[in-house]
Amino acid sequence: MPILGAFIVPHPPLIIPAVGKGEERKIQKTIDSYQNVADRIAALRPDTIIVTTPHSILYADYLHISPGSSAQGSFKDFGALQVQMKVEYDTLLAESIEQKAGEQGIRAGFLGERNKSLDHGTMVPLHFILPKCPNVKVVRISLSGFSLLTHYRFGSCIAKAVEESDKRVVFVASGDLSHKLKEDGPYGFAKEGPVFDQTVTEAMAKGDFLSFLEFEEDFCDAASECGLRSFVIMAGALDGRNVSSELLSYEGPFGVGYGVAAYEPLGENDERRFGEIYQKKLNIHLETIKAHEDSFVKLARSTIENYVRFKKKIPRPDDLPKTLTDGRAGVFVSLKKDGRLRGCIGTIFPTTASIADEIIQNAISSATADNRFDPVEEYELPDLVYSVDVLGVPEPIGSREELDPKRYGVIVRMKNRCGLLLPNLEGIDSAEQQVGIALKKGNIGEKEPFSMERFEVIRHH
Repeated sequence: MPILGAFIVPHPPLIIPAVGKGEERKIQKTIDSYQNVADRIAALRPDTIIVTTPHSILYADYLHISPGSSAQGSFKDFGALQVQMKVEYDTLLAESIEQKAGEQGIRAGFLGERNKSLDHGTMVPLHFILPKCPNVKVVRISLSGFSLLTHYRFGSCIAKAVEESDKRVVFVASGDLSHKLKEDGPYGFAKEGPVFDQTVTEAMAKGDFLSFLEFEEDFCDAASECGLRSFVIMAGALDGRNVSSELLSYEGPFGVGYGVAAYEPLGENDERRFGEIYQKKLNIHLETIKAHEDSFVKLARSTIENYVRFKKKIPRPDDLPKTLTDGRAGVFVSLKKDGRLRGCIGTIFPTTASIADEIIQNAISSATADNRFDPVEEYELPDLVYSVDVLGVPEPIGSREELDPKRYGVIVRMKNRCGLLLPNLEGIDSAEQQVGIALKKGNIGEKEPFSMERFEVIRHH
């Protein structure tokens, strides 16, 4: 049986009266919409509710499905221990979802649960729903560091599992919007915050799920959004279906955006297979990037593709331009996948006979030895975007006033510790930010007597 209905809801703990203590009245629109959602869900008479939440177990490369037959939780972390709940899990449907994901090569399942208690991203929606659906079972699913497209495909796996069951199932996508709407809010203000909320609520109102997939990761990070991946899983669960969509409310008086939307699935429509549509657009974009790569980036790409596939270091090609073979310099090779960093390793000063050799050496290290990431696998190669930074000679400086994060990179040193940050990075707008990050990378305290150097780079995309 197909999914009967789907809903986007926020999860502010203060919406619970025992937590809010009167403050909840400032988001009365959200409360009224929540009651509306609970009534609609009750009318659908679900056997099971699937809840996606940003606040359960989160892994970079694994979608966690809560294991076991039941779980309970309370709002004790928000000063309301007396507000408690217990849910029964739909273990059969959860197992089917895991199986469908595995068939599509998506790593998902029941491993690695460190805290069985229900999180507030799950409990806030259920606080409104359970009184009207007291015998309903739950499947609780967390988010991950996977791309938006992988979350969408995972949603399609959920839909297949539901369709093969005899269960009446409703989907609840729990997630707040931007956390940076107001200067006096708990997370401050970023110009991207209101833009994100306007764009995403317009998409929510229209059922324009393709727009969910088209958000840039750096923009989302700057907006400090919470629930986009939750909404994307829901969208994937409605892949290829017409929907009747309704934005029930939006408000953000505390500096965090709260949106509530409802979707009634209708008939099939191949024009709404947004995962396939987005993949085609992405392929065209990646091919365009690849077609415009210069010799520096092409060398990094061919080095990594050969090493990942055959575990062999390529010899320096004979047909390289003299700019690669005659000079020596420090080089950083950076990899991105789905808009996020996938590896970056380099050298401040030259360690090989030429820039070409430096690129070959550091490209392999970026793909295999950056301890922040697992080694690059062959299936990832078509999705990687490369950049190569060739460093100028560092020069000592006496203060932050001599830095310009768009023009100069920075090196900080304290005895045998060293931290480096490249210039012109997304989201780094001040020398203070730049130096602070470099200090953390070098494990140097801000009050220690560190020295600074600056350098310029030539960046090749």
